[in-house]
Amino acid sequence: MGAAYHRSHLIMSSTGTPPSLRFGLVASRLHRSGEQSGLAAWLRACDAGIRALGIELHAVGGTAEAIDRLGLLAGYEKRVRYPSGREGGVMRLVSRIAGGLDAADALDGVIYLIDPVDPTSLYPETLALKRQCVVHGKPFVSTVAGAQEWIAVELASAGLAVPGMAGDWRSIEAQTVALIAHDALKDRMVEFASRHFELLSRFALRVGTGTTGGRLNDMAWARGWPADRPWVQRYQSGPLGGDAQIAELVLEGRCQKAIFFEDPHVARQHEADIQLLERAVCSVTRRTTCFNSPAMAGRWAAAFSG
Repeated sequence: MGAAYHRSHLIMSSTGTPPSLRFGLVASRLHRSGEQSGLAAWLRACDAGIRALGIELHAVGGTAEAIDRLGLLAGYEKRVRYPSGREGGVMRLVSRIAGGLDAADALDGVIYLIDPVDPTSLYPETLALKRQCVVHGKPFVSTVAGAQEWIAVELASAGLAVPGMAGDWRSIEAQTVALIAHDALKDRMVEFASRHFELLSRFALRVGTGTTGGRLNDMAWARGWPADRPWVQRYQSGPLGGDAQIAELVLEGRCQKAIFFEDPHVARQHEADIQLLERAVCSVTRRTTCFNSPAMAGRWAAAFSG
């Protein structure tokens, strides 16, 4: 990750060194309203980590206003304000995830705190923003818990230790992880799970949909996992309701992480089921995280050894 920086937008640090990361930042109205909002909770928890990493935050209109109104990130200069969503702010983020009008405009990822019942979550620019992140292998982080964990991932990847930022993000032994992949990415999921088998085996439980779950079990048994028990608890295939079954686990607090390899290049007949799972994750924003591309999942896994 990391990108060159467009000088007309760059806010330099006091040492004259450009930040290593540039992230878009958007929060739905619910997540930017008040002292207890998701945006406030995330920025208070991660203030030290953001400063240590020198992340340049490109915040869309209402989100930028909320940061100032709530007195968050006081004195932190590495912020760029975009127009409101109504004036094309989110559309500009989409362009810059794809590289922008100039290659130096590129952003490294997006934190978009989504309220699933806010209609803006289904606007074309929101869907395009997520899709372009997946296409270009850049993080699209949509929950408060995910945004906190992603700062920890970036700190670990950079070899930085920040007091108060360690948290318990590596404590996964009591958690359930969902492992899901669309047809074109099932091989990638099996490869990912095989490469990080020991890490994923630390979860209390692994769940998956139909074919993907079956292939992951075959992989695990070939590696010596006990033949009398599955490595992944399988639900229905996605088109037959497996995504909805796992969404219910998420809503009940019985699944804390979704690793969901999405194929952004094909039309999907069960798009509503896919959105259902993603919206379930956002409904429990403070206790569930989601990685929706091999690039995100790989960076998260690598951070455990950092």
